[in-house]
Amino acid sequence: MADQQKPPQKTDQQISEEFTSYYLQRVTKEFAEDLDKVRNADDFKSDAMPLLISALQQGAALFSPDEQRRIVTAEGPSSTDADRAEK
Repeated sequence: MADQQKPPQKTDQQISEEFTSYYLQRVTKEFAEDLDKVRNADDFKSDAMPLLISALQQGAALFSPDEQRRIVTAEGPSSTDADRAEK
């Protein structure tokens, strides 16, 4: 029999980066209409975009490192995981 090795475990930094990317995709999809309204508002300036992105990224911090790892390493996030990530 051939030796089967487990793939190398991702670092906490890699998990955090992947989760943040996943989280932002879910949030922007969920709030697409609202985000469009904000971006198209008369008083919205392009220099506010980094602030908006930063504010959205902060939501990822609501998830513990263990929750982030579980969601990122799941073969396909269950609907429960996906629903939690949307909040």
